[in-house]
Amino acid sequence: MHNIDWQDDKDIYGRMLVLTDNPMFNNLRNAVDNYNADLTDALSWGQLKSKRWLVKELEKLGIPLGTVYLCAGWYATLAAMLFQSRLSIEKMRSFDIDESCLDVADTINKPQVLQDWKFKAVTKDIMDIDYNEHTWTTWSKANNRMSYDIIDRPDTIINTSCEHIENFDKWYAKIPQGKMIVLQSNNFFEVEEHVNCVSSIEEFITSTPMSDILYRGELELTKYTRFMLIGIK
Repeated sequence: MHNIDWQDDKDIYGRMLVLTDNPMFNNLRNAVDNYNADLTDALSWGQLKSKRWLVKELEKLGIPLGTVYLCAGWYATLAAMLFQSRLSIEKMRSFDIDESCLDVADTINKPQVLQDWKFKAVTKDIMDIDYNEHTWTTWSKANNRMSYDIIDRPDTIINTSCEHIENFDKWYAKIPQGKMIVLQSNNFFEVEEHVNCVSSIEEFITSTPMSDILYRGELELTKYTRFMLIGIK
């Protein structure tokens, strides 16, 4: 039985931890308690259904993902779902320009952070990443200074926030030929931050040319349709 310091009956993550014995709920709870993270949108039905759909279709393909770059990874709840799946993952890096995402993402994926950084969040603009071989520098919290360089070579690149990406063509051009890519966008034009929506799966395919499309699909949600492409650039 987990020893939980109950705050009140609204502690949904603590209750789910007891109910399921799944440590992910403890990680979510710690993210909220320690970093005041608001997970309401990250764990909305639309977000979760979209991410579960992605995991399910990747499992059907059964292709080892190797080193994964999660672009615009936000709180990296998708990473946690991927690590709990049947997929083969060597390691994962979650890049987001918002520095407040880093500690939350690392907390939600703490077991993999502790496995020699099988997971690590990095504060970085995805426009400034080398998708052949990227070098990023760790930061030591103990002495608050740069520590040492890490070099990663991605095999799979995931971006489930294509609708948020300004200059999307410029970003897509940075991805080398032959990389496996997993992309999601939507037709929710009403949201101000959605600067790169598409009207259909055909439009999405046109904007993301691939040498081999392994999966194409649509997911009907309450307010919008989400589109997904999995393939080789």
